[in-house]
Amino acid sequence: MHKLLLIICLFASIATSQAKEYRITDFGACTDSTQLNTSFIQQTIDKANAEGGGTIVIPKGVFLTGALFFKANTSLRLEDGAVLKGSDNIADYPLIPSRMEGQKLDYYAALINAYNVNNFTITGPGVINGNGLKFWKEFWTHREDMKKIGKSSTNLEVHRPRLLFIWGCNNVIIRNATLCNSGFWTTHLYQCNNVLIENCTIKAPFKPVPAPSSDGVDIDVCKKVVVRGCFISVNDDGVCIKGGKGPNARNLPENGPVEDVLVENCTFGDTHGTLTLGSESLWARNIIVRNCKMDNNCPILRIKLRPDTYQTYENIKISNITGRCGNIIEMRPWKQFFDMKGSTEKPYGIVRNITMENINVTCKSFGIMESNPSDQVAGFTFKNITAKADTPELITKFQGIKTVNVMVNGKPLVTK
Repeated sequence: MHKLLLIICLFASIATSQAKEYRITDFGACTDSTQLNTSFIQQTIDKANAEGGGTIVIPKGVFLTGALFFKANTSLRLEDGAVLKGSDNIADYPLIPSRMEGQKLDYYAALINAYNVNNFTITGPGVINGNGLKFWKEFWTHREDMKKIGKSSTNLEVHRPRLLFIWGCNNVIIRNATLCNSGFWTTHLYQCNNVLIENCTIKAPFKPVPAPSSDGVDIDVCKKVVVRGCFISVNDDGVCIKGGKGPNARNLPENGPVEDVLVENCTFGDTHGTLTLGSESLWARNIIVRNCKMDNNCPILRIKLRPDTYQTYENIKISNITGRCGNIIEMRPWKQFFDMKGSTEKPYGIVRNITMENINVTCKSFGIMESNPSDQVAGFTFKNITAKADTPELITKFQGIKTVNVMVNGKPLVTK
């Protein structure tokens, strides 16, 4: 697996943006905060595409825009001081065939959209700012209104755009940019191969108004993805593995596995989970997280086991982790929006060959490992771990968990 990931890194690094440049200010875009630049920027993209390709350049300044659609042989570069700022009017994001929360559906376009654009690149050092405050406020107001009448609400009822949606693209690079304040998920990769996200700052606030479901990087039915040297702090999961949900999800062609993912040399601020597997995930295998620093109160590894979905998580290794976290491991059943859709199937999860090693952290607790009754869990190894914890035990009923040199508060790890 290590050799394969090295090949991934080298392959992802060979994609380059087009040499010819198209500056959006040459096509009518301006920094007047009252002017929506969507049509001017889209004309720039379309011109570059018609002339064989090129890089769309955002110069210094703040440019307000709605959804943009990149086309074959086009890429995006944000110069120093450049800010591409998303409109906070959902009407500026058309309702189109899309993918959200592990299902095929019509949904609102993201701020930056790339469909089947191979060799697509986004480079900084500028900023893509989703300007999500209005969407966040609407979300929380709606949720409180539903609570008052005794009803729950889903993440899709308040319409809000993602920051990036990259679908069906091979050889993608996102490098040296700041991606912030997304109305919904920040970076959504779907059915992509050979992706490098490097030296980016990905952030959305926890307060004063939390940015709901602002996942840092969502990897959805993708292969060969590298996230390297990034700072990620968002009000949901940092790196999240997706792929589909529901009792029949494994039989639907739009769903599938996530394979060969490397997350390295990253720092994770506030999130709900550093690496999360599950809320809409079928198969995740060959996942490595290494040489990362935690500065948060969330799990390093968070595994969600849906009782309405067949799931397999295997060959996952987390190593060389330092800093402050909530807990080292959290594995639990996950029943959010549980729906058997009338099926008589009895889905179960398989979790196997998971290793966490060379970890030195201060945490609230070592962790918890629970599952649904029919799930199959085997092959967990904790090795060379030193932790200071408020709650030192690993809470679990599983037998056969292997521990090698695991010390919590100066004593060997106790399970109960």
